[in-house]
This record gives sequence, structure tokens and C-alpha cells, in this order.
Amino acid sequence: MPVARVTTKLHFAVDALGKPLRMILSAGQVADIECAHDLIADMPCASLVADKGYDANALVMSIEASGAQAVIPPRSNRIAPRHYDRCAYRARNLIERFFNRIKHYRRIATRYDKLACSYMAFVRIVCAVISYRYM
Repeated sequence: MPVARVTTKLHFAVDALGKPLRMILSAGQVADIECAHDLIADMPCASLVADKGYDANALVMSIEASGAQAVIPPRSNRIAPRHYDRCAYRARNLIERFFNRIKHYRRIATRYDKLACSYMAFVRIVCAVISYRYM
């Protein structure tokens, strides 16, 4: 009989300097694309850079409807691949570096807190420290 694992995922939106703007905590089995609309809602930007997990026509159309450019590479199984700006896509390493920085805090990486509110409180503290340290 399979054992149900209780996990969580952190979803972040960062600015052009790698500083956190918005965060969402979701269940571990939730796909990244399901939190994307809430993560970028009412966020003004010139371009939005994301990985292949966010490649969906509805999301790309909503990004472009807001006046921003969607810099999301197409998935390999797309019939008609979309074009994207490869030079702008290099900026995606900012979010990867941000996740690397917060994982240096063991309490975040291993999720010791049982309650979501106490876990998110510590994540907010770490985000403030990272924002202050890397100004």
C-alpha cells in the first residue's frame, strides 16, 4: 500500500535584481502552472521569464494581454513551438540563485515547522535577510 507523503512547494516571483516580490506555499503534488496566475496577478512588468513548466497557451496569452512579453521556452512536445528571446531567458538564473540562497537555511530546506503559518513566517524573515544582504 503506497504511503502518502505530505510535502509542500514554495513558488516565488522575483524582480530583475533577484529580490522576492511575491510568494505562495502550495501542496507538493500541485503543478507549478496552477499557482502561476495567482503569482503574477496585478504585477506590472515588461517581460516575464519562466521555465518550461509554465508553458501553457492560457498563461502566455494572459501575460501578453497585460502588455508584458512572455519569455518561456516551449515544451519539447509542442506541435508548433513558440519563439522566445534566448538572451532574455538567461535572466532566469536569478530565481535559481534565489532558491539556492534560501536553501542555505536548514529550517527552510527541510521544512521542520508543522504549521504553514510558522513556516511562512520564517521564509519571510529569510527573504528580508536576503534582500538586505544582497542590496
